[in-house]
Amino acid sequence: MKAKVIRSIAAICCAALLLSGLSGCGASTSAEPTATVETEAVSTATPESRAMRSPRGNSGQFPFASQADAPSGNESGSASSSEVTATAPAISASDQFTERDLAGTWDEQGAVTVTLSGTSASASDSTGVAVSDGTVTITDEGTYILSGTFDGMIIVDAEDSDKVQLVLSGAQITSSTSAAIYVKQADKVFLTLADGTANVLANGGSFVAIDDSNIDAAVFSRDDLVIKGSGSLTVTSPAGHGIVSKDDLKITGGTIDVTSGKSALKANDSIRVAAGTITISAGTDGLHAENSDDDNGYIYIAGGSITVKAGDDGIHGHESVTVDGGTISVTAAEGIEGTYVTINDGEISIKATDDGINGARKVSGSTPLVEINGGKLTISMGAGDTDAIDSNGSLKITGGTIDITAQSAFDYDGSGSLTGGTVTVNGQTVTSLTNQMMGPGGFGGFGGNGGNGGFGNPGESGGFGGPGFRR
Repeated sequence: MKAKVIRSIAAICCAALLLSGLSGCGASTSAEPTATVETEAVSTATPESRAMRSPRGNSGQFPFASQADAPSGNESGSASSSEVTATAPAISASDQFTERDLAGTWDEQGAVTVTLSGTSASASDSTGVAVSDGTVTITDEGTYILSGTFDGMIIVDAEDSDKVQLVLSGAQITSSTSAAIYVKQADKVFLTLADGTANVLANGGSFVAIDDSNIDAAVFSRDDLVIKGSGSLTVTSPAGHGIVSKDDLKITGGTIDVTSGKSALKANDSIRVAAGTITISAGTDGLHAENSDDDNGYIYIAGGSITVKAGDDGIHGHESVTVDGGTISVTAAEGIEGTYVTINDGEISIKATDDGINGARKVSGSTPLVEINGGKLTISMGAGDTDAIDSNGSLKITGGTIDITAQSAFDYDGSGSLTGGTVTVNGQTVTSLTNQMMGPGGFGGFGGNGGNGGFGNPGESGGFGGPGFRR
């Protein structure tokens, strides 16, 4: 929808040129190569090999269903019947989660028990655990079971090849001025929610720097973070984000409730959800994945139940958002936004006041695409200049059940196709796509010498006014 003002100005300029007897108001196109990425290496990856992680193949190009679907290299924002449009990245759950990511268990043998109490703590084995006033620092690979109430921080500062498992077993940790859990360094941290336990991680309302990491969340990790298990976790961060990972953030289980002044779940490289029940109340975005340095960041949802109430975007993947399953409910200004938005399955409900789904040009040199191949999708839009499904590139619907209540159902700048599925707009089944880009009724014409221009019928431009009359 952000491009509408520009299009309106362009239409006015076109009309002015016609009045002057000038011909042509065509927009030139430019070559736009698609963005490139690579697939995540699984447990054998080194920290260096994971610096650029996105749903991409080793060739550095998006994987395509067939070679014929690949962009030609001179692709433009407007698609004709003869040109090839961009294809969204193909992602599968098997590439996104390791076996350990999905397992909600841990090895009791050799695990270190850490009992929290006030601003102090005691450990069953002091090797790898340092306790000072208000801080527990873990420095070795292994499993650590945390229980009790703590006013302070849990810091993981291990080797960059270490995998650390923190088991929350009835832990309530609050830091008044920083993160309750701070992963300073590790290869990967597994935050496991023990079955039948309720856990709380909270920030007290302000953040005071303790190093150069710019900690701004109740849970803050500079490396990969996986949240799993079958217990519950409540995260509160009134002054900042809820859970942040500077690499990948994965959720594969648990009942998780996040309330934050800023984004609830935030990651640089990716946010991936396989299972769990997630409830979010966020001041800005619900889920936000963006790596500004590498111009990427994606969100992949394979399952689980996600309920989002957000002040800005419900789900925002800078590069892509892919939904392969799960139940998703979003109430936000924009429901789902990404350069590529692909919905293959799942049950999704969106209530939005700007765009329901927005394929926006976030990645430089890319052509946005919204593609719906399956699932059940319900979109209810607020009144005003809003679109249920908006693509700054192309829109492709091949399947699924889509129920839209909106003044404008579709808005796309490139090509649009409806070849499958059941689409209902305001109670009426439709078999072709309308395009808000042409305007709800067209633009009114310009009056000549004081006359008033006519108003356009739906999908048409208004007429030009005749000579004005002196009164």
